[in-house]
Amino acid sequence: MSRAVAIVGRPNVGKSRLFNRLVGRRVSIVHDQAGITRDVVSHEVADGAYTLLDTGGIGLVGGESTAELTAASERQVEFAIAASDLIVFVIDGLDGVTALDARIGQMLRRSKKDVLLVVNKADFDDDKVDLAEAYRMGLGEPCRVSAEHGRGEADLREAILERLGPAPETDTGDDKTAEDPLCVCFIGRPNVGKSSLGNRLLKSDRLIVSATPGTTRDAVELPFKFKTRNGKLVDFKLIDTAGIKAQTKLASPVEYFSRLRSLDAIQRADVIFMVVDAFDGITQQDKAIAGEAVKENKPIIVVVNKWDLVLESFKRDDPSTQLYKNERDYREKYERALFERLFFTAGSPVVFVSAQTDFEIDRMLNYAAKMNRLLDTKMSTSRLNALLEQLIQKTPPPAIANRRFKIYYATQTGNRPFRVRIFCNREERLPDSYRRYLESGIVKEFDLGGCPIVFHLVGKERHKDRGGHGPLKPKRADAPDEPEWGGFGDDFDTLED
Repeated sequence: MSRAVAIVGRPNVGKSRLFNRLVGRRVSIVHDQAGITRDVVSHEVADGAYTLLDTGGIGLVGGESTAELTAASERQVEFAIAASDLIVFVIDGLDGVTALDARIGQMLRRSKKDVLLVVNKADFDDDKVDLAEAYRMGLGEPCRVSAEHGRGEADLREAILERLGPAPETDTGDDKTAEDPLCVCFIGRPNVGKSSLGNRLLKSDRLIVSATPGTTRDAVELPFKFKTRNGKLVDFKLIDTAGIKAQTKLASPVEYFSRLRSLDAIQRADVIFMVVDAFDGITQQDKAIAGEAVKENKPIIVVVNKWDLVLESFKRDDPSTQLYKNERDYREKYERALFERLFFTAGSPVVFVSAQTDFEIDRMLNYAAKMNRLLDTKMSTSRLNALLEQLIQKTPPPAIANRRFKIYYATQTGNRPFRVRIFCNREERLPDSYRRYLESGIVKEFDLGGCPIVFHLVGKERHKDRGGHGPLKPKRADAPDEPEWGGFGDDFDTLED
């Protein structure tokens, strides 16, 4: 990791608030409860001048955190310290230097790393903060700040850049253009194995894994590279999110902010990995979570995790799998049930994987790379219109108020997601079920499995006549963006008595 700065300290001294202050936006969750941050959260600062790392508290005890989670969080801190060029050691200016602060200071001195001591919560007059104790720690001149109110922020930024030195020059030649990394995001219920899958992709234990639901709180972004089947090296950025709970089941502000971070990660991702449990099947919460990705018009790959447990069940003739002929029968019926519940993810690839055994993990990324290429597809206008005509002739739209939806013309207007402008008689006559039917037809025809299609409907103008709405009146033939020919399904426009 190039030019990395790690923020460390004991719990609840304001590390995450300081991290957000330096980053310039709310990335890490901030709460008065100690031990909120567990994984290492990273973000670029000052136009890429350095990478800032937010870490969990060292010496976390009590509360809801188990000994295993405490140990795992501290291992993440050790990783951040080892990977960093500069350590920002934060202490609480109102509490003074505690025994735990002194012990952490000794550990940092032994690390031989460059350490910048920061006295946080200096919100009041100078006599409220005793800097004498901070000087006695032997870490040089402390920097006094208020992460909450921004006091001392400019001095701290200047001190960090001075310690790091000038940024290395980068090649900005016009003949070399770097592609943006492909951003993938894991979403799903708590404890379906998102962090375990993330560690498999990263080939390291960068994400904390625990059987305790809700272990992940922040949305953690991590870059990595992957070589596809055709030998191309692709830059990826992985976002591991907290399990998304229903709003009615949020038990604390921490869970509320975790949910917000997860929803924000969906918006920033290029491709979504929707993770479900191989044994639990598709729950109502899975359906709701997939709906969040659909609302953002994101391409979805369905990842069925814990497939190793299914294979083991067949080997030992477990009662839970006796209803199925074999593993293939289980897979086919699972996939059928999946699309019956998640019907709005038209043509999404389904990958059966195991984070525990590394089964089919690479296939996930190959699908993501393929889907990323598909998102740039250009659909032929003539082929698109011929397809829509066939779909309407095969299955006419339902009647609404004794009238049917009719398409005059359609054309692709954008990508990522695919946008299709449809000129029609009345946009309100297109029911959601028929919209999905047309979307599925386009996805199948152009081989866009899992990619969203967004329709922009342009209806005919309605003209008022004596205080009421008159009949539909077509535009002039020379009007802009208006087709001059009839439409699909003219015979179905009006129902016969």
